[in-house]
Amino acid sequence: MSLISSILPWTWDAACGAHLYAPSAWDWLRLLLLSPLLEELVIRAGLQEWLMRRRPGSVWPVLVSAGAFSLLHLGSGWHVALAVLGPGLVLAMLYARTRSWRWCVLAHSGMNAFAISVCSI
Repeated sequence: MSLISSILPWTWDAACGAHLYAPSAWDWLRLLLLSPLLEELVIRAGLQEWLMRRRPGSVWPVLVSAGAFSLLHLGSGWHVALAVLGPGLVLAMLYARTRSWRWCVLAHSGMNAFAISVCSI
């Protein structure tokens, strides 16, 4: 464990669940392809796009979609939902800037790949 995890132990647990310590082939597929694709289609191309059309120029679509993204992860615990709020905001801002869910899928997959590489050391 790192210095951060010794100071805030919940951050290590939030970032590195059991499926990230020793990912199976199914975990790799789910984390690098399926989850990013489905979550970004629903949250960014669905919810955020819908909100952006109703409130152009507003910050609310970014905040609401980041919150919804966080809530999707609540099943893994509140600490996980809190840990993904920041990345959710980054993905929401990326979508607001590019209006491309494909870039969000790629970024989301990259974030998950980074998490796997750090946690499975």
